[in-house]
Amino acid sequence: MTFWDHLDELRSVIIRILVITVVAAAVAFCLKEELFAVVLAPRTSDFITYRLMGVEPFDIHLMNTGLTEQFMIHLKTAMYAGVLVASPYIIWQLFRFISPALYDNERRYATLLCTSGYLMFMLGTALNYFLIFPLTVKFLGTYQVSPDVANMLTLQSYMDTLLMMCLVMGIVFELPVVSWILGRMGLINRQMMRSMRRHAVVAILVVAAIITPTTDAFTLFVVALPIWLLYEASILIVKSDK
Repeated sequence: MTFWDHLDELRSVIIRILVITVVAAAVAFCLKEELFAVVLAPRTSDFITYRLMGVEPFDIHLMNTGLTEQFMIHLKTAMYAGVLVASPYIIWQLFRFISPALYDNERRYATLLCTSGYLMFMLGTALNYFLIFPLTVKFLGTYQVSPDVANMLTLQSYMDTLLMMCLVMGIVFELPVVSWILGRMGLINRQMMRSMRRHAVVAILVVAAIITPTTDAFTLFVVALPIWLLYEASILIVKSDK
């Protein structure tokens, strides 16, 4: 294929990706009640995480302060849901475009990286939705300096925090994949990561403190523990120095 043929093929790939993403987002937009039943579930004690933990009943009320805010949040949330649903198709289309230029061994590695990277990102997002974000909402949404001061949380603040933490945790969970790539490039090895374990623990605590805007040690531990386990798993994945 010529250079212009490649551009035509890339254009076709982008068009197919946009069409599928828009269709998925449109479906999510139409399913407003089902979509926000999932998104807003962590704000009440009926959420599965709170029921398993035996948390006392509570209900965090959200408010809207802008004329167009609810519609724009609905639109943005539907778009995020569309991208999330269409992400396997997006990755498959991009890989299908790139794979003809790869050798057989490179194609196997690329398939492994794409699959593992996607699964780890989804795992980080799920962990945030079911554990880290609910603990954050429970602590910050019910915290009061005085009974005379009521919390009035906005829908915008709730959604921004949820989407930001999902994105950050998804990226953090790419640590084993990135470590494997760096190890294959010869930039790091198992001995190096073991020798840097103490520094890594400090860095993990700092990252956990940034991700979770709470001040209690329990939530900090809940966030830091999976990141530390990812670091230990990365040590096992990276090759040793011969």
